[in-house]
Amino acid sequence: MANLGERLRAVRKRRGLTQRELAMLSGISLSLVRKLEQGEREDTRLETLRRLATALRVPTSDLIVRGDSVDETAPAGLWSPVRAALKGLPADGADEAPTIAGVAGVLSSAMPLFSGDQYAELSRVLPGLLRDADALGAEGRPVRSRVLHHTGWLLTQTRQFDSAELALRRALDEAPDRLDGAAVVNTWCWLRMRQGDLRGTIELASRWADDVEPRMSRATMAELSAWGWLLVRLSTAAVRDNQPGEAEDAIRLARTAAVAMGGEYSPAGDFLRAFGPLTVAMKRAENAMVEDRPDRVIDMAEKIPARDLRPTSNNRNRHLLDVAAARVQLRQYPHAFELLQNIRHDAPEWIVNQRYARDILGQIIGRRRTLTPDMRDLADFIHLAL
Repeated sequence: MANLGERLRAVRKRRGLTQRELAMLSGISLSLVRKLEQGEREDTRLETLRRLATALRVPTSDLIVRGDSVDETAPAGLWSPVRAALKGLPADGADEAPTIAGVAGVLSSAMPLFSGDQYAELSRVLPGLLRDADALGAEGRPVRSRVLHHTGWLLTQTRQFDSAELALRRALDEAPDRLDGAAVVNTWCWLRMRQGDLRGTIELASRWADDVEPRMSRATMAELSAWGWLLVRLSTAAVRDNQPGEAEDAIRLARTAAVAMGGEYSPAGDFLRAFGPLTVAMKRAENAMVEDRPDRVIDMAEKIPARDLRPTSNNRNRHLLDVAAARVQLRQYPHAFELLQNIRHDAPEWIVNQRYARDILGQIIGRRRTLTPDMRDLADFIHLAL
């Protein structure tokens, strides 16, 4: 299978472009184009690939090479007990048999840890919770599916992609109905997108969105949330794959679902299904950032009260990174740095896992001759090499 450098070079030559011309058309530095083609850089951010693909007039997915799992062993000490429990490996000792009510109660009490990105605490809670859920038998399928779903979401968040896929496959197998299945697929689409599988994301989201599309005249909040999220995933994958028309059609339908809900839907005990007009607005801003429209991102962000979105903190923080990236493109570096500092304060364990945050800070630092102590401190905190 051709690697990224070989694919990029082959497409560039078919288009009759020099490396310098490709760099000018894409807005990517000539040195990065050369490094990618020569194999000195084995990967790059999806947004960078999209800019190259746009200049070459091909879908982004034509340049993507899917490899093995990404960073699967990076925090081995933290996540190895979770992976062992997920695979059904036994633990030392034996406790009394778990009950459905007991496992559901533990999961409910752990929700603030998930929504608050408390990874260290979750790494201690999840192994036992997974084993207890496995011991419930057939009647425990609904709660077991939810435990596996949230585990898959967490492992996707922390780039444990192989383990995340195992958790989500199991969660989908255990899902008691199609709406629960759609919620799992929503997270699975996000996993596929983080793996660079844009075409797979588009196909999966389209198929499930068609399957769960409700009748608007009698749709429940849960149905609208499930359908809307799948449309959002379709849109965010399509815009990255240079399919702006399909991306816009999907986000418009998602907005239709959100408007019909009349406000943000935050079901008790499951922040992953929270959805509404503000969620769609943040995803519209994300699409605008992918399309290199920083002015549009800022205009949209000013209408989004992101600080109030505690039940969807992960979406909020991702949105704030988009705003910070837009500020950098507009040369508003102090504003961008302040946003990164605020995210660190609110979600320290989350930001450490965000390559996007490192890229943004790297751009800020790269435009300064000397660094402030705060900049050095943040760079150390998110593991950005200076």
